[in-house]
Amino acid sequence: MTVPEVPLSSDDCLASIDTLVLAGGLGTRLRPVLTDIPKLLAPISGRPFLCYLLDWLCRFGARRVVLALGHQADIVVQHLQAKPARAPILESIIEPEPLGTAGAIRFARPHLRTDPALIVNGATLTDADICGLVRMHHRAGAAATLLCAEVDDAARYGRVVVDRNGYIAQFAEKDASHHGPALINAGSCIMSAAFLDSIAAGTAFSLERDIFARLAPKSLAAWPGKFNFIDIGTPDSFASAAAAFRSFGLASHS
Repeated sequence: MTVPEVPLSSDDCLASIDTLVLAGGLGTRLRPVLTDIPKLLAPISGRPFLCYLLDWLCRFGARRVVLALGHQADIVVQHLQAKPARAPILESIIEPEPLGTAGAIRFARPHLRTDPALIVNGATLTDADICGLVRMHHRAGAAATLLCAEVDDAARYGRVVVDRNGYIAQFAEKDASHHGPALINAGSCIMSAAFLDSIAAGTAFSLERDIFARLAPKSLAAWPGKFNFIDIGTPDSFASAAAAFRSFGLASHS
């Protein structure tokens, strides 16, 4: 895999922060479209989704990325062996069984060496400046800080309610009748080493339902913004990914 040279952010904030990409899901919603291709390698304008994700991370100086794989992991590993990335350093770990988002972090914990670490959903991408998230995390002093995108219509998403001090007060379930602007989870979160250790010491399956939703007040900060966001996990959003990535300024050449 060839990852093109991408200009780094003026704030090279991920140079000393490990990134964990959660990519162990079954991808059932996209299966009719991708058949035998894992989401991480979903082809978009001739390039795997993983290339766009790495391009984005490299903008901010990412040096080391851990891929938490599960279903169809062998296909991803074979791809990486055939087309190794020039940068960043990639390490793949394979879940022995579906562990959920919290379980994947628990399984990956020994491979994350920095404090804090960035956790990224392996099917989402934004054009947000991730360094803003890093700075917010350090200012807030929270256990973790979640990237939140402001969308015009939140009907297809669960919503994030943020208090006036920038802490997350509530996660609201998806409500198809809620047609209006709201903040949503944009799929990236900075976590302190202590918070990662607490996840690793538990038995939670879902990061969102079993961990985030049960945290004490002011444990989880938010960094909100009106930036572009896409989750390629549905056929409709996957079909719009090429246009979205062009608007993000991510190249489509191989």
